[in-house]
Amino acid sequence: MAQRVIIIGAGIVGVSAGIWLRRYGVDVTLVDRAAPGQGTSYGNAGVLAACSMVPVTAPGLISKAPGFLANPDFPLFLRWAYLPKLAPWLMRYLRHANDADTRRIAVGLTPIVADAVEQHKSLTDGTAAAAWVQDSDYHFAYRSRVDFDADAYTWALRREAGFVPQLREGAEVQAVEPNLSSAIGCLATVKDHGFIRDPGGYVAALAKVFAQLGGQIRTAEVVDVDLQGGRITGLITTQGVMPCDTAVLASGVWSAPLMKKLGATVPMESERGYHIVFEDAENAAIAPTMVASGKFVATPMAAGLRCAGVVEFGGLKAGPSKAPFTLLRRQVREAFPALTHGREVEWMGHRPAPADSLPLIGEIGQTGVLSAFGHHHIGLTGGPKTGRLVAGIIAGRDPNMDMRPYSPNRFGARK
Repeated sequence: MAQRVIIIGAGIVGVSAGIWLRRYGVDVTLVDRAAPGQGTSYGNAGVLAACSMVPVTAPGLISKAPGFLANPDFPLFLRWAYLPKLAPWLMRYLRHANDADTRRIAVGLTPIVADAVEQHKSLTDGTAAAAWVQDSDYHFAYRSRVDFDADAYTWALRREAGFVPQLREGAEVQAVEPNLSSAIGCLATVKDHGFIRDPGGYVAALAKVFAQLGGQIRTAEVVDVDLQGGRITGLITTQGVMPCDTAVLASGVWSAPLMKKLGATVPMESERGYHIVFEDAENAAIAPTMVASGKFVATPMAAGLRCAGVVEFGGLKAGPSKAPFTLLRRQVREAFPALTHGREVEWMGHRPAPADSLPLIGEIGQTGVLSAFGHHHIGLTGGPKTGRLVAGIIAGRDPNMDMRPYSPNRFGARK
C-alpha cells in the first residue's frame, strides 16, 4: 500500500517537507488552520542567515540578563506576570550559557543553517518561487571596532564554521551602506548570504508549487492523534478524521500539545518577536544589516524596509505590547536617520524556543510521527534543510549527517 503522509503546519518547514516528499513520489497532504505562510513564517527578518549558528545562551548571559531587562534601551522584554510560568523553562535555558554547551549547540546548528542559500535554491529551482530568493551580503553594523571586538567569542565560532567577515571602518562603512548613521563606525560583512523579498508571499508561492506537484492542502486544526498499537493511523481535526500512515509535526510552538499526546515532553517557550515594515522606504539598508546596538535586522523587501529583532517573553495568549514597537522605532531612526517611508505595518509572532536551542527533527518514539520544529529565530533560514531531512527520512533516504543532536526524544517521556 502506498504511504500516506500528513504534514501539520503550512509554514516554511512544512511546505518544504511537502515539496520534497512529492519529488520523492510520496502521497502527502498539508493541513493548517490558516493559509500557507501566514503564521510565524510570515513575520521573520527574511535573512538567509547562514552564519547564525551561535545560540543566545553564550557564556556570560546569566550575569548580563538582569541588566538587559533593567535597561530600557535593550531589546529584551518580559511580561512579569508570566514569570512564574516561564521560570522552569528559563532555568533550563540558562543552564546552557557556558562554553561547552555553546560550542555543542553551534556544532549542531551549523549543518542546519550553513548551506541555507543553496537549500533555498534547490527547493525553488525551476519554479516561480525562485523569484523571491535574493543573493546578498549580510552586514553586522557596530558603533566602533571596540564593539566588534567585544563580540569576539561569537565571531570565533562563526570563523570555525567557515564564515570570516570583511571589516570596514570609518568612511568605508557609509561607502558600502550610505544610509547608515555616521555613528556606526565599523561594518563586518559576511559574503554568500541572501534574503527573501517577502517571506509570507514566498511560502504561499511554495505552497502553489507543492499543489502543482500533486500535493493536497486542507484547512483544519489538528486537535488529536489516532494511535493503534502506539502508531499513528490518523489525525483528528476540526474537519473530521484524516487517515495517514505517517505524520510530520511542523507547527512551531503550537506543536507542544500534540507532543504531549504522543508521550513526549518539550521544554519550549514562545520567543515573541516583533517587526515593523516601513513601506516604500527610501534611504534605507541596501543589504540585510544587523544593527548590533539595537539587536535588530533591517532587510530591504518588496514592500519596503522590514526591521525585526525585538524579543519578549510573555506566552502565547497575550497580545502585542507597545514598548517593543516604540523601542524598535527609535533604534531604526538612530541607525537610518534619513529614512523616509509610507505606512508603517506592525507585527508580532511566536518563535518556538526549545530550552537547548536545537530544533527537534526526527521520529517521536516509534509513533510514525516525525517532529520538524523548534528553530528559534532561524526557522526561515533552516526550514528548507529541515524539510528536506524529514522528507528523506520518510522516503528512506540517508540524511548523510548525524541526526542525534535533533532527536525529539532527547528530553525524555512525558511525566
